[in-house]
Amino acid sequence: MCGIVGAVSQRNIVPVLIQGLQRLEYRGYDSCGVAVHQGGELRRSRSTDRVAELGTLVDHDGVEGRIGIAHTRWATHGVPAVHNAHPHFSHGPGADAMSQRPGRIALVHNGIIENHDELRAALRARGYEFVSQTDTEVIAHLIDSCYQDDLFDAVQRAIPQLKGAYAIAVFCREEPQRVVGARLGSPLVLGVGQGENFFASDAMALAGVTDQIVYLEDGDVVDLQQTRYWITAMAADGSRTPVERPVRTVHAHSGAAELGPYRHYMQKEIFEQPRAIGDTLEGVQAITPELFGDGAHGVFKAIDKVLILACGTSSYAGLTAKYWLESIARIPTQVEIASEYRYRDSVPDPATLVVTITQSGETADTLAALKHARGLGMEHTLTICNVATSAMVRECKLAYITRAGVEIGVASTKAFTTQLAGLFLLTLALAQSRGRLSEAEEQAHLKAMRHLPVALQAVLALEPQVIAWAEDFASKENALFLGRGLHYPVALEGALKLKEISYIHAEAYPAGELKHGPLALVTAQMPVVTVAPNDALLEKLKSNMQEVRARGGQLYVFADSDTRIESEPGVHVIRLPEHYGPLSPILHVVPLQLLAYHTACARGTDVDKPRNLAKSVTVE
Repeated sequence: MCGIVGAVSQRNIVPVLIQGLQRLEYRGYDSCGVAVHQGGELRRSRSTDRVAELGTLVDHDGVEGRIGIAHTRWATHGVPAVHNAHPHFSHGPGADAMSQRPGRIALVHNGIIENHDELRAALRARGYEFVSQTDTEVIAHLIDSCYQDDLFDAVQRAIPQLKGAYAIAVFCREEPQRVVGARLGSPLVLGVGQGENFFASDAMALAGVTDQIVYLEDGDVVDLQQTRYWITAMAADGSRTPVERPVRTVHAHSGAAELGPYRHYMQKEIFEQPRAIGDTLEGVQAITPELFGDGAHGVFKAIDKVLILACGTSSYAGLTAKYWLESIARIPTQVEIASEYRYRDSVPDPATLVVTITQSGETADTLAALKHARGLGMEHTLTICNVATSAMVRECKLAYITRAGVEIGVASTKAFTTQLAGLFLLTLALAQSRGRLSEAEEQAHLKAMRHLPVALQAVLALEPQVIAWAEDFASKENALFLGRGLHYPVALEGALKLKEISYIHAEAYPAGELKHGPLALVTAQMPVVTVAPNDALLEKLKSNMQEVRARGGQLYVFADSDTRIESEPGVHVIRLPEHYGPLSPILHVVPLQLLAYHTACARGTDVDKPRNLAKSVTVE
């Protein structure tokens, strides 16, 4: 979601700040801004346009400086507007909040401050003026109220008063040599350069600037100066103690790759799936628990059930894995929406493997749900994640790193299919540890997985047929998606993709549920997308399709080649090249991605940056 970049340097740092924001654009935002220390004053430029326009505005305003902070905001408190955009300045007692001379504190913030109303009332009583509706402005005023000629001390005294999650970077008019950062529940990294140092919410923002990265821990406060930095952490008694965090060499991607022949990053990423699956499975020669890290063998022997925690698309990957885990590994599996699990009473079992699924590894709700599960005594943890250096990987004992590469489009595609590949490997490893996977079965599954890139290429060749369907869908405002068994989660994912980027209202149901309510929606104007693999539930699914046709509904069927479902008036069929057994969801989701993508293109929506959505959801 929101992005932070900050720096202390000998050079004009504004071009680096703007470049860093551009590399974070994929996360989603609705305003952006930059602030610097210039001529003994705080200067800033803010915009509700794209970062490129902010760069033009900065040049026009003549904003430059050797220390500065920058931000992309995804609105939580207050509408997207310049006065709500970061960076925020403090306006202390006696200051005119609307004057050209700002206060002494400049601050950017990711996260949500839950007690902002209480703090705002107290600060107003002390004479502080507020010009935004954000919770962030409260932090700037609070730090100002704690300031006694030492910014590092002021931040350390202010943050215990904050309830919620935050990553902040802040500097002061009176101290032009430092930027102070702090984090709790929201990511922040430190970049170590040559004669300059940096903050960022993601190491990607610093690609090409430095590859020496320090991953900060919850509770850390950092004093960042030109040639040095130091970190303090919160001790058990509430005091602060100096700590050292390891410096890691991180070869982050230098931002969005070239689009090449593609119109959007989403289309490019759909077509990268054969490569991404191949990379994710590279080096897997045999099924062993050690694919998931040292000590995995003992953990797999110690557990007798699985709890999957995830959000959004990742939760649908978890629902698919539930079918695999229970049918192949014969292990009871529960899938929970992370944002719900953390707030409900549940029955913990220490013999549970807690599996988190997240593309970024920084999803706030999933991280909080993991910590909640551990707090209940469930210490066996494993993550399926696309970012090896993420907070989730550091928090879990075991991990499988998918190798999807950077995903720019907000609507996840290759991250989803690589998550499924990792989860299928987990299924096989758990089956093996429980004595439920013969050598012949292992080899058959591995052969099928190695063939996935070729099979996916054949599915992608169906794009022209999907484009024809998209022309029909572009004029619709509602759609139903149906699947049965293993392919019900695929239907859920297809509906999510369509609503995310085309803004068509779409819902998915198990096909057997049609008669229990959704059939009332079916008319000639309601397209019904059906996932129809040649599996044990095919004949049942055909009966459900007849229920739709009897009500005049229009069926759009993604069928395997041997399902004997024929095109006719009201029944449109696209045939996938082959049936792929338990791995079929990885193939069947791809034409659903293409359908959503081309429908969005036909409707003229912003495919890569759909309204109101963010790529990495780092706030609750």
